[in-house]
Amino acid sequence: MNPLRAAIVRGARRTPRRGDGVRSVRAGDGYEFSQLRGYLEGDDPRRIDWAASARIGALQTRVYLEETALVLAAIVDESPSMRVGRTRRLSEAAAEAVAAWFSAAENEDRAKRLVDDRIVEGRRPATAVRANGPFDLMRTLELAVRVLPRGASLLLVTDGFDLPADDDGLLLRLASRCDATVLLAHDPWHDGIPLRGLRRIRDVETGRSRLLFFGKREREKFVRAVAAREAALRARFVQAGWRAGALDVANGRASLEAAFGMS
Repeated sequence: MNPLRAAIVRGARRTPRRGDGVRSVRAGDGYEFSQLRGYLEGDDPRRIDWAASARIGALQTRVYLEETALVLAAIVDESPSMRVGRTRRLSEAAAEAVAAWFSAAENEDRAKRLVDDRIVEGRRPATAVRANGPFDLMRTLELAVRVLPRGASLLLVTDGFDLPADDDGLLLRLASRCDATVLLAHDPWHDGIPLRGLRRIRDVETGRSRLLFFGKREREKFVRAVAAREAALRARFVQAGWRAGALDVANGRASLEAAFGMS
């Protein structure tokens, strides 16, 4: 089992769900070693690690994760705001994260990309496919609720600008159905907008433009507003039961691995 797949399996079984305790790790048939723990009455004696027991001075049992086939599903925000960036486009990092996600598939695992109103299956097609029309985040999330099997692992990469204030419990329903992970893209200018004076600004989502003045106070206000928005967005996903990570524009794969505690 490759390291990312192992992390996905472990994470799915340990992710808290709203109203529930942390999922327990199920003992399996010895496919993947997970950890050592103190011996408990009823443990299979064949799983006692005698070397570790002698070293620690108490009986230690080897715990394994059950090998299962995974459904790896992904939704990638393809709205215009994901095609901007300072050093590189957010969409490039998103593509790296999704390629890494599907690279975790092995053996009987299934790869599914939700795009437009389609489900594209297969590791290579799911990695390469792009939307045919304008991206609609809510429509795609609603499709995921309808079509993804329970227990699927879902990755969403988005900047969240298309997420309405009231999603009617959609995020919660998805997290209850799937092991849901979101990589949230930073505003490319979250650490400061490099503009001075009166400038014409164009909204990349709508195409509309307007004249705005950028002084020290306005730039500081912008940084605070971006930080507050991104913190609120992350909290919203976490409260709904999602695993939340940040999309590092420099390295999409590393962003995904960090979300699963691999770095």
